[in-house]
Amino acid sequence: MKTPLLSALLFLVLSCNKTTDNSPRDNSNAGSESLETATSIKINKDKNTVRERFPAPHGYEYSTAGPSSFAEYIESFPLKTYGSPILKYDGTEIATQYLHEAIFDIDTGTKDLQQCADALIRLRAEYLFELKKYDEIKFHFTSGDLMTWNDYKNGTRAFVNGNSVQFRKTEKFDDSRENLRKYLDLIFTYAGTISLNNETKPVLKTRDLKTGDILITAGSPGHIVFIAGVSENQKGEKLFLLAEGFTPAQSIHLLKNPFDKEISPWYDLDVKAAETKTARYYFKPNNFRSF
Repeated sequence: MKTPLLSALLFLVLSCNKTTDNSPRDNSNAGSESLETATSIKINKDKNTVRERFPAPHGYEYSTAGPSSFAEYIESFPLKTYGSPILKYDGTEIATQYLHEAIFDIDTGTKDLQQCADALIRLRAEYLFELKKYDEIKFHFTSGDLMTWNDYKNGTRAFVNGNSVQFRKTEKFDDSRENLRKYLDLIFTYAGTISLNNETKPVLKTRDLKTGDILITAGSPGHIVFIAGVSENQKGEKLFLLAEGFTPAQSIHLLKNPFDKEISPWYDLDVKAAETKTARYYFKPNNFRSF
């Protein structure tokens, strides 16, 4: 479990667990065959990026993702071999293996840290690191304290004492990718859905949703899914791919759509809908946000 920060306050906000009201109905008793209904949606099982494996449905085209954008980064992200299972941080398989369509080819770490909000934080940080936008790699703890990559690589560390967080320089300079992973483990420990909610801005129109945006329930328990692809038809109607991390820490995975198997794994989203049902979590009310 994640280390609590600021006593009971952060114990309440670091979880991605489901609540009774938000938890999806368990489809496990239906069997995986019920989720394999014939569909006209094409999946290129031999391809290894999001955009290539999941081409836009008939009559739709991928929305333009600008060069070097976060959207392009996600849509071009490598995937593991089709059919790969979701693995927990300890290398074992989770029980439910029929609600995902792909696994992002990125490590989960060996601790129960990289959960739901952390999955997108991880991708966002890796994207910025790849572009050498080091000044933009910065995340708040749920307490509101800001921990930047620039400070961490220069040796600053966080020290927690009760309800107090202090930052002191105790280490040598290290700007390696290995040290970035240590920085991210620190962020995963003390950040969560509330801090990520505060670091993003609301998206109020469905037509403005883009790859990399999130649907989030901030709190305890909380959860997020992120948009992993957007396609659009000539009428301006959009369909969306959704992906997530989960609790316990596990593979980042792209979700099937068990509620509309004719378009699965794509989802028809509406920011003004009363709720949004995703394969493993119900969001009510909707809260779409963007970096």
